[in-house]
Amino acid sequence: MTYHRFVALGDSFTEGVGDPDPTRPNGLRGWADRVAEVLAAGTADFGYANLAIRGRKLDGVIAEQVAPALAMAPDLVTVYAGANDILRPQVDIDSIVERYDAALADLATTGARLCVFTAYDPGGSAIFRPLRGRFAIYNEMVRWSADRHGATIVDYWRVRELRDPRFWDRDRLHMGPLGHLRMAIEVLDILEVPHDLAIANQPDRDLGSRRDTWAEHTVWARESLAPWVHRRLTGRSSGDTVSPKRPGLAPVD
Repeated sequence: MTYHRFVALGDSFTEGVGDPDPTRPNGLRGWADRVAEVLAAGTADFGYANLAIRGRKLDGVIAEQVAPALAMAPDLVTVYAGANDILRPQVDIDSIVERYDAALADLATTGARLCVFTAYDPGGSAIFRPLRGRFAIYNEMVRWSADRHGATIVDYWRVRELRDPRFWDRDRLHMGPLGHLRMAIEVLDILEVPHDLAIANQPDRDLGSRRDTWAEHTVWARESLAPWVHRRLTGRSSGDTVSPKRPGLAPVD
C-alpha cells in the first residue's frame, strides 16, 4: 500500500530529539522523518506533517494535535503519547488510557492506518527501572485500545536492541541517531513498506575503566538528569517554547 498523507503525533520521541540535523526544522531528523523519506520516494503527491512537541504529556498531545490531524484527512497516522505522564511521581494509568482510547476513536474516523507505539522497556536503566511495572501496565492497556480501533502496534518494548546504550543519546532519555534509524526500520517493516534502510555492524563497546564510567555518570547527572528533575519540580517543560516542526502537510525535501 502507498500512503499520501502521513501525520505524526506525539512528544520528543516523534519530534526526533536525540537525532540532530541543523538543516531541518527544530534542528532534528528522527525516525518519523526517515519513514516519511521512504514513503515519499514511492508517491508523487506525498505530504508529511509532524505535530509532535518534546515534553508533551498525553492531554497536551490530544488537545493540541488531534484536531489538526483530523483536518488533514490523513491516510497514515502515528501516535506515541503517555510516557511523560508515566514518569511523573503520581499517575492514574487507567484514566490516561481512557483518554488515549477516546483520541484513537476520533482518529479512526478518518479511515487512516493508525500506528501506535508501546513504551520502551526501562529494565536496563538504573534510574527508570523502578517504573518498569508502570510501563508494562500502560503497554498492555495500549494494546487493548489498539485492538479496539484496529490500530497497528509498533512494540517498542520488544525491540531488544534498543536496550543497547549505543542506540541512545548522551542524555540517556532519548534515542540517538542509531536508535531513530532502528525505529524507522521497525515502523516500515510493520507497515510492509519496502526500503533499503539498514544498520551497519557496530564495533564492540568500549566499556572503559571504572574511573571513566563514573566520570561519564557525573557529567550525565549534571548536564541531563539535574535539568530534567528541575523542570519536573518547577512544572516546566522542555517544549514550552517549541512549535511543531512540520505543522502542515508538505512534500519531503
